[in-house]
Amino acid sequence: METILAYFETIPSLHRSLILVGGITFFWILEGQLPLFGLDYKKWKHAGTNFFFTATTIIINFALAFILVYTSDWVVSHEFGLLYLLPDMPLWAFVLIGLLLMDLIGAYLPHYVEHQIKPLWMIHLVHHSDHHVDTTTANRHHPLESVVRFVFTLLGVATVGASIGIIMLYQSLSVVATQFNHANIQLPKKLDRWLSYFIVSPDMHKIHHHYRLPFTDANYGNIFSVWDRLFGTYLYLEREKIVYGVDMFFDPVNNSKIGKLLKQPFQQYQKPSVTDDHLRS
Repeated sequence: METILAYFETIPSLHRSLILVGGITFFWILEGQLPLFGLDYKKWKHAGTNFFFTATTIIINFALAFILVYTSDWVVSHEFGLLYLLPDMPLWAFVLIGLLLMDLIGAYLPHYVEHQIKPLWMIHLVHHSDHHVDTTTANRHHPLESVVRFVFTLLGVATVGASIGIIMLYQSLSVVATQFNHANIQLPKKLDRWLSYFIVSPDMHKIHHHYRLPFTDANYGNIFSVWDRLFGTYLYLEREKIVYGVDMFFDPVNNSKIGKLLKQPFQQYQKPSVTDDHLRS
């Protein structure tokens, strides 16, 4: 674990880029071999729109990275944060707890908040309005959402007391995890369900992309599934019943155009009431 942590403390930008590109490439190929849905769309054209938003996310995070580094250096030098309240334990346990807490504050919490506060939901809507969810959907976020997510990541670093090694490891795992659980792949149902008790599996996250409530407002997790189960936000729906999109903004043409998507957060939208029965498991 010391070797892994040391690597991520000084991970080159090229290696981080390879994780991003390598993950997309791997799951892109896997989608062709084990597709969940035979989606009727032009894959490269669809990817072009999503890659645009991936690029804006990278640019924003790169521009703000110095704040993340400064905050991490400060909490470590001042031994500030939840990790410094823990008793002595093996390094692997220390890192695992750090990852779990970063996943809670940096991923689950902002995701949940975005679904509860209308202006933030309108920004997040760009992600949900994809009618062809695949691995490229993972980083389909409006530039404003990239800023929101960064703020929560910063909050996570300050609250947890995360070192640069834990931050880089968390962000690398987060990238691969979200590419995995958005990928249009069909795992055996039993395997997917078993995985969902530990990490966010493809079927578990696809339920979150179902076009109707209450499923849209469920399964917020990114890496670990424990938070949805602990806070009662986990729902189950058979994969065959999943329909992608948002019922009150169901326009596949406009939802594939970059210009329209950039303006989407500023349009009028009334979030519907619950229309499906809760199916908890």
